[in-house]
Amino acid sequence: MRANANDLVSRAEDPAKILDQSLMDMQAELVKLRQAVATAVASQKRIERQASQARVQADHWYGRAQLALKGGDEDLARQALSQRKTHEDTAQSLSRQLQSQAGQVDVLKRNLLKLEGQIAQAKTRKDTLKARAQAAQAQKQLEGAVSGISTDSAMAAFDRMEEKVESLEAETAAIGELAGDNLEARFEALQGSDVDDELAALKASMAPAPALPVLPDSKTANPRQVQVEQVQVDDELAALRRSMNLPPN
Repeated sequence: MRANANDLVSRAEDPAKILDQSLMDMQAELVKLRQAVATAVASQKRIERQASQARVQADHWYGRAQLALKGGDEDLARQALSQRKTHEDTAQSLSRQLQSQAGQVDVLKRNLLKLEGQIAQAKTRKDTLKARAQAAQAQKQLEGAVSGISTDSAMAAFDRMEEKVESLEAETAAIGELAGDNLEARFEALQGSDVDDELAALKASMAPAPALPVLPDSKTANPRQVQVEQVQVDDELAALRRSMNLPPN
């Protein structure tokens, strides 16, 4: 659960915000360190001043001791030397404290210079990293948008639409052809009727006149053939008389 929580936090982090916040934290530390350096330097100067004053007092009481001895007052000279020792001890103690304070000030100053250099580098890196983060985010969004589109389904849609358009074009062409064929058929029917009438008229005008029956020549005809033909004629004549309700001859 902790690993999952850390992973979620890591994913939720905004690089630009994290970089800005980190730089602000470093600058806040820089302010604190500068204040610490200023305090240490001020303390160093105060110790230096106190040590100097203690040495001055020690010298002052040493002169008084000399003055007392010259005056023959040995007890007063001893008291003066006692005061001198006190101030000398104070001066020595302040000198040791001053050395320690100077070392601390040097460390603080080196840390201050180091932090200032780190902040300068951080500012440069922040701008670079923010630009890279923005570019990476834009690329991520672009890849997400592209990956969200199914190329196969998109191309399949284009193929379906192309087939549909081709089908519509074919249907339109077929309807046009059918309409054209129907129209042509109607005109051909009209033209065909005129042609048939003209052909019938032409045939009627070119029909030969009915031929007159040719009687057989008695000289050249076969007597039996003539007899058969005569019987046929008689039969036809009798049938004709019957059809006309005439009495037989």
